[in-house]
Amino acid sequence: MAQSDKSLPTLAGELWELVVAYAKQETVDPLKRLGRFLGYGVPGAVLTGLGLVLLSLAGLRALQTETGDTFDGSWSWAPYGILLIASSLVALLAARAIGANKRRARKKGRVG
Repeated sequence: MAQSDKSLPTLAGELWELVVAYAKQETVDPLKRLGRFLGYGVPGAVLTGLGLVLLSLAGLRALQTETGDTFDGSWSWAPYGILLIASSLVALLAARAIGANKRRARKKGRVG
């Protein structure tokens, strides 16, 4: 058995520094990365959602005003239905795109 020239307090100090460095590496650094991700992701999602709502309203107003009397009378509900279907389609495509990475990861065996 080889003897160490370091004293017990020195070894304890080194162990403490190692534990602190490991804890920082495994907790603080990932939290910083998560904060950066959320810092860009949340405002991006809010702005995208706001843009889609405004685009839907513009489409609704265009259907109501630029189509002449096509959607007058008993067809006055049609622009709302068209926009409901279009908005649902956009939401469906977004949900598929979000799940695409998970499906790809599952196929490769990376996610349980």
